[in-house]
Amino acid sequence: MVTATSPKFPKEVPADEQWKDGPPREAKWWYSTFHTVTAMVGAGVLSLPYAMAYLGWGPGAMFIILSWCITLYTMWQMIQLHECVPGVRFDRYYSLSQYAFGPKLGPWIVLPQQLIVQVGCNIVYMVTGGKCLKKFFEITCTDCTRLRQSYWICIYGSIHFVLSQLPDFNSVAAVSLAAAIMSLSYSTIAWVGSIAHGRVENVSYAYKSTSGADSIFRVFNALGQIAFAFAGHAVTLEIQATIPSTPEKPSRIPMFKGALGAYFVNAICYIPVAFVGYWAFGQDVEDNVIVGLHKPAWLIAAANLMVVIHVIGSYQVFAMPVFDLAERAMTKKFNVPPGILLRLVVRSAYVAMTLFIGVTFPFFGDLLGFFGGFGFAPTSYFLPCIIWLTIKKPERFSASWLINWACIFIGVFVMIASTIGGMRNIIADSSSYEFYS
Repeated sequence: MVTATSPKFPKEVPADEQWKDGPPREAKWWYSTFHTVTAMVGAGVLSLPYAMAYLGWGPGAMFIILSWCITLYTMWQMIQLHECVPGVRFDRYYSLSQYAFGPKLGPWIVLPQQLIVQVGCNIVYMVTGGKCLKKFFEITCTDCTRLRQSYWICIYGSIHFVLSQLPDFNSVAAVSLAAAIMSLSYSTIAWVGSIAHGRVENVSYAYKSTSGADSIFRVFNALGQIAFAFAGHAVTLEIQATIPSTPEKPSRIPMFKGALGAYFVNAICYIPVAFVGYWAFGQDVEDNVIVGLHKPAWLIAAANLMVVIHVIGSYQVFAMPVFDLAERAMTKKFNVPPGILLRLVVRSAYVAMTLFIGVTFPFFGDLLGFFGGFGFAPTSYFLPCIIWLTIKKPERFSASWLINWACIFIGVFVMIASTIGGMRNIIADSSSYEFYS
């Protein structure tokens, strides 16, 4: 029988002497702030007004605020569960799941969802980075030859063939900090620019006029777009793993302090962008609100460049756990020695794969909805609650028990609805899309 003092396994990393036992634990509390901001406040913030256009003022505002509260609560749960067993640090989501559900079932519950989040984000960031890079050069160089969007995505993607060779989270701290600053900056430009733009002529806040079935699917997709904007949980434990911990000062204290800072930044980015962007453009808002802004040109160009810098950092934050997992698997299964050669091959192959998919399917809004539902809703909305109920076992019908079950029901609905909506919209929109344009 497993008790609080007898973990199912003595440490959270494979017993392979070729690997160092855990990540470097040298980070300060503010590292968790900008890593979490970089992971969470991404391209999804720019689609929030577009989601509002399908949900309307009341439901849209309610779901954004509700998502903020739910995901802050589930992040607190993840942080508390990181050291829920004395002497053990669950440095990875799937390690915590193994403890909760068993060594065989645990990875199958969490690992697919976590990979969907991380790989899905990286694909979306390829598309976002390429599109914003294209927009930046078109604004700053009006006489330059126009390149295809697919070329710009490839140009952006080439940056990651270099940055992906950085070894771990601590090594990308400067990139992540720059990305966090950029996310706050371009979010501010998005809503301030919308105020300066003013409401468009004959602005309408009525629901977008589409067929009955299409309207329902678009609403479902909008839920996924909002869920996509509340990322970060898939890498929370990996971020916390870099913070030192002692019995007197466990890592959950500085980690949650950093998370609160990140959620404050999240609030001052998301709520103004969503509400002001929808106020300015109504039902005609673009799926990337910055695209609808045209003046002043230099400011819009700067905002697009900031998005590019941000998604460079975000890509690396989400890719690092995937790199670690893939390299460990290669070492264990094929007995390949860890080192520069393994890193070069595995990470370059991963970057190439996400680049290819991003170039082939650059449907920004639809991708957000699909990945937001299929991957982000479980990892951010309800899997932490299920793990909490399994490990902590709160008394039935207690406040904790009721709150967790409410989060589970909301999260499952968002997952099912937005996955269906996102997939249907990708299929519908691909019929009119010219590939590799």
